[in-house]
Amino acid sequence: MMKTLLHVGCNYKNKSHLEGFNNDNWKEIRFDIDESVKPDIVGTLTDMKLVETGSIDALYSAFTIDLIYPHQVSTALREFYRVLKEDGMVVIKCPDLQSVCKAVAQDKLLEPLYDSPAGPIAPIDIIFGNRKSLEKGNEYMAKKGGFTYSVLNGVLYAAGFKSRIGGKKGNWELWVVAFKQKKPDEEIKKIASTFFPS
Repeated sequence: MMKTLLHVGCNYKNKSHLEGFNNDNWKEIRFDIDESVKPDIVGTLTDMKLVETGSIDALYSAFTIDLIYPHQVSTALREFYRVLKEDGMVVIKCPDLQSVCKAVAQDKLLEPLYDSPAGPIAPIDIIFGNRKSLEKGNEYMAKKGGFTYSVLNGVLYAAGFKSRIGGKKGNWELWVVAFKQKKPDEEIKKIASTFFPS
């Protein structure tokens, strides 16, 4: 049976770019604050009222929860929790501020850390938002918060997610897969490997 994926902060992308979701098992609903990217639903992380409660099997959020203020994170995660079915899960990626701050402490604020489709990315882009996007007037891309793994894990626990698994992806990113229901460790490892293969 086909499952429903809510792709939060989709920008111009669709599920074909998402490891584990890029197959016929998933029906994608694209959700974004920016009408110009033509999402299926326009909304914000803190107000997802157009998404029915308990209607989503999985929610994917990459580099979005750092675009809201820290005091808004709990509201956003409660919205994530609300829209998920009882056996639902959330897949989150975001910058690893712990690693990025080490680079800043080494006086590398403006030195490129890696290349992306948007061009070279320096710590300043990760902390405050991609300078090229901001220069073009895309203020939706301004960063307002950030996470270490322990903080990300903690806010998911506080939002009610019973099982979580995650860690670092490369040098500068964090990932986590979190479930509404308590699941055995082996099961969550197997599920997580679909989205973040080693």
